[in-house]
Amino acid sequence: MFLSKLFSSILSINFLDIIDIFIVSFVIYQLLLWFKGTRALQLVKGAFLVLGIYLFSNFLGLQTINWLLQKLTTIILIVLIIVFQPELRRMLERLGRGKLMSKLFFTGNHGTGTIQVIMRAVEQLSEQKYGSIIVLERESGLEEYIESGVSIDGKLTPELLVSIFNKHSLLHDGALIIQGNRIIAASCLLPLSDSRLIDTKLGTRHRAAIGLSEQADAVVIVTSEETGVISIAENGVLTRYLNKQNLEKKLLAIYQDKVKESSISLDKLFKKQEPKD
Repeated sequence: MFLSKLFSSILSINFLDIIDIFIVSFVIYQLLLWFKGTRALQLVKGAFLVLGIYLFSNFLGLQTINWLLQKLTTIILIVLIIVFQPELRRMLERLGRGKLMSKLFFTGNHGTGTIQVIMRAVEQLSEQKYGSIIVLERESGLEEYIESGVSIDGKLTPELLVSIFNKHSLLHDGALIIQGNRIIAASCLLPLSDSRLIDTKLGTRHRAAIGLSEQADAVVIVTSEETGVISIAENGVLTRYLNKQNLEKKLLAIYQDKVKESSISLDKLFKKQEPKD
């Protein structure tokens, strides 16, 4: 009986059903990628286990278990929303960063010049073993973190950036946030990552860099106070032991991608506005 229903269901599948299954599978796969390395992954496994128990009990006709799971469905959904709140927020933020909402990484014509200034400052911070965490804002707004620090709103220069992270500076603790070619705030507090995949030897700066990159699309540069090692965090991934050339290539690649996207959009816009002969 069950096998006959299964075969009839398979035979009744059409092209739209295949597309539907593919889209759902892709969404589930993306969700698992977003949850990877977080405590939410363990909860996902638990949710699949409960779903498996429900399907198995339904197949065997275990009425008591089915009744209990059905009654608890609403409560479980509410609990999952509360527990998954950070991950759901991160997911919605990433969806909001689509190409339709993209804009230039660095504002105006300061892209390459801004990168060069940052590179000079990071090189000095690394050589002098000044601990630093530098946040480059992209599309996601960072107002809540800017408000936690000290407002500066000064022109970005290597001298100012290095002086802020001087060990004797009152602002050297916390993160420095850059918008375009300006230093907006310093001594800002960032969220710490709770990922279990992070090396236990890493300190608060690196965890904060990863934590912010998990919740926003910002690029975060870190120099170690103990070793002077340069690291960069993006999309929840920390890349360590970068030299000046590697870091510069990575930042230039990010900037050039944004320039290409912007150029394509402008080309399309001007083509549409060209008068017809």
